Amino acid sequence: MTNATQIPLAPATLAITYPLDEFYARAGLSLPPWQQIDGEEMPEPYKTLLVHQNDMTPTLEKFHARATHLRVLRRERRGEDYFREVALQLEDTEQPVEFGAIRIHLALFALPARQAILQERWPLGHILKEYDIPHASRPAGYLRVASDRLIDQVLGLSGAHLLYGRRNTLFDSAERPLAEIVEILPPVRAQKDVL
Repeated sequence: MTNATQIPLAPATLAITYPLDEFYARAGLSLPPWQQIDGEEMPEPYKTLLVHQNDMTPTLEKFHARATHLRVLRRERRGEDYFREVALQLEDTEQPVEFGAIRIHLALFALPARQAILQERWPLGHILKEYDIPHASRPAGYLRVASDRLIDQVLGLSGAHLLYGRRNTLFDSAERPLAEIVEILPPVRAQKDVL
């Protein structure tokens, strides 16, 4: 494993870490060391799990063969923008399979979907599917991240880990951004015949 402390610390002002960088700043924390990488540099199974234009919720549920739900760590509402820092956890086992942050533009959702979002039970990918909301997923970049105390706590890790993630934007059919997301995965092993 690469030594996580060798990753250069990038400035928090870069959009690739948004909106996770805002949650860290509001908590008085510095982002952990991270580096933007090309999707081709990502090792498996992270490449299969992250380097695509699909929603992460169904991708992770298929990989783990189990539904997911949210554990909201922090939230904030600014007008019609709803921010939350979350862990996606597997149903039944509560195993965390993603840590991240999302900004959701509530005004672009019909009332029933908006209410489901604010109930904070299901990931946005689940709600988009349930309410049959047309959208496109467009990753803006990929990350290699050194875990820090917060990430370790949320993902149930101990010690230094080199993790992978992506910055993604979901667009509606009118090309308006529904959500901006940073998605970081815990260490995972390849599972044959699952993907």
